[in-house]
Amino acid sequence: MRETTTKVMAGPRPVVCSGPSGVGKSTLLKKLMKEYEGVFGFSISHTTRKPRPGEQNGIDYHYVTRDVMQAGIDNGDFIESAEFSGNLYGTSKAAVQEVQSKNLICLLDIDMQGVKNIKKTDLNPMFISIQPPSMEILEKRLRGRKTESEESLQKRLQTAKIEMEFSKEPGAFDVIIINDNLDDAYAKLKDALKEEIHKVKKVSS
Repeated sequence: MRETTTKVMAGPRPVVCSGPSGVGKSTLLKKLMKEYEGVFGFSISHTTRKPRPGEQNGIDYHYVTRDVMQAGIDNGDFIESAEFSGNLYGTSKAAVQEVQSKNLICLLDIDMQGVKNIKKTDLNPMFISIQPPSMEILEKRLRGRKTESEESLQKRLQTAKIEMEFSKEPGAFDVIIINDNLDDAYAKLKDALKEEIHKVKKVSS
């Protein structure tokens, strides 16, 4: 794991959303992007993993080779990076700056290690944790995807347990949302972001 100190970036305050795989982060963030077009921009992460069916380069992730990504990490081009299941994932400074330069609130979908690393930078985002109602429900959702081997699924569940323990630490997150019902979770997410949304709309109008 690596972290890098970065200067405060110009533009609206970014929002970091974190939570276990399968918790529904992507669905909630896509709803937010659709309803508030021209307010939010999604920071597209880099990864060395292969695209899943239906995923597109430059939309879901920037898919790169390990050599290319490692060189970027070594060069300090990434705000945070982590390795999971043999693949590298990371958020580049350029990806965040591209969103902020358009006066958009940059949304970052980041894991627990990434959250810890970003806290060591000057990015100063709002930290939001999206959580499942229970580990049993999370396991059911992950199995329903049918994209994981049993070994990979168990690794994700173990990671989820650690992430949920981390979220209980004082000051780890500004807001915690339990995604038991998608509409309720989305309403809570919008409420948490209403001040930031208002600021951007005010500047844009």
